[in-house]
Amino acid sequence: MDTETQATERDRSSDTPEVDGERSRFARFGPGRLSWRCVGLLSIACAVFVLLFSTFVLQPFLIPSGSMEPTLQVGDRVLVNKLAYRFGTEPERGDVVVFDGTGSFVQEPPEENPVTTLLHGAAAALGLAEPAETDFVKRVVGVGGDRVVCCDKGGRVEVNGRAVEERYLYPGDAPSEVPFDIVVPEGTLWVMGDHRANSRDSRDHLGEPGGGMVPVGRVIGRVDRIGWPLGHWSGLSRTDAFRDVPGPGGSHG
Repeated sequence: MDTETQATERDRSSDTPEVDGERSRFARFGPGRLSWRCVGLLSIACAVFVLLFSTFVLQPFLIPSGSMEPTLQVGDRVLVNKLAYRFGTEPERGDVVVFDGTGSFVQEPPEENPVTTLLHGAAAALGLAEPAETDFVKRVVGVGGDRVVCCDKGGRVEVNGRAVEERYLYPGDAPSEVPFDIVVPEGTLWVMGDHRANSRDSRDHLGEPGGGMVPVGRVIGRVDRIGWPLGHWSGLSRTDAFRDVPGPGGSHG
């Protein structure tokens, strides 16, 4: 009996290291350690997804100035629909758009450090930093072929001979203090800010190369919604100011 008992004890003691070894291996590679690894990978995947989504679908855009007041306030984060004009659709009168002003509003983009540009671009794509100096947000007032004139006897902007009631303008602003009479070339846009007294827009670039016209291909997307702050959360309602404006050839547009 003593011999059998000792053998049994030896058998049990010999099993113990293996059990301890299994436990130690489990401790090294257990759920706790794996979960942190998964969290890290998941965070990277989410960041990549957000950047891709922002690049190709819907981008937050920080409003840096008051040129679009009262429609958009300084510090608002708007959501720019990058698919709005991707499938044959072009900007329409009254649309609020974000565009790259290189060659129209900015003749030569400023030189920047490539690393700084990359980091700033990533932050801007997430709405965490001001947009690039070449990016602007304005309202489309004239499209290709339109004749845009300011001002008529009532002080209003005319598009193709029809006066436009711009109820979205900043209170007290005139439609324009600068007279102009232009025909928008095909494939371009005439754009203006809603705060006309505080907006550098197509009017300010009439004498420059491009004449202040923004190529349609430079449009980044359409502003569809104010996403932040929460108190400003709302969709951008489509204006009916241009509803009765005829097309460039006299047809109703």
